[in-house]
Amino acid sequence: MQLDDLYRRVIMDHYKKPRNRGTFDADAVTIALNNPTCGDRISLQLILDNGTVKDARFTGEGCSISMSSASMMTEAVKGKTLEEALNLADRFSAMVKGEEVEFDEYEDIEALSGVNKFPARIKCATLAWNALRKGVEQQ
Repeated sequence: MQLDDLYRRVIMDHYKKPRNRGTFDADAVTIALNNPTCGDRISLQLILDNGTVKDARFTGEGCSISMSSASMMTEAVKGKTLEEALNLADRFSAMVKGEEVEFDEYEDIEALSGVNKFPARIKCATLAWNALRKGVEQQ
């Protein structure tokens, strides 16, 4: 199996079976963003506790890239400090812009590395991560 095929499978798995899709009943930081270019929209909820992302969930609609990226992001940031979560967001942004970045702690994210070949899709891939940044900055 070629790497591109593997990456497509990972993306489609997160798209068809998103992790952490839903909302919280408890108080949560809620951030709503959209990508008017292709119609993606996301509502991200974060449970933050003592400088840590205790939990994360999302709802929204959009292309496979934006929704799988949101699924991957919510998995990757759970249990991370706010600084670590922002560092992940920075590394993700660098990766989708074509820089060499590894995600040893959560390898599924690397499936989106090919987005840099399609500049119009970068906004799709970074939508959830931009919501994360905005949520952390509200703290």
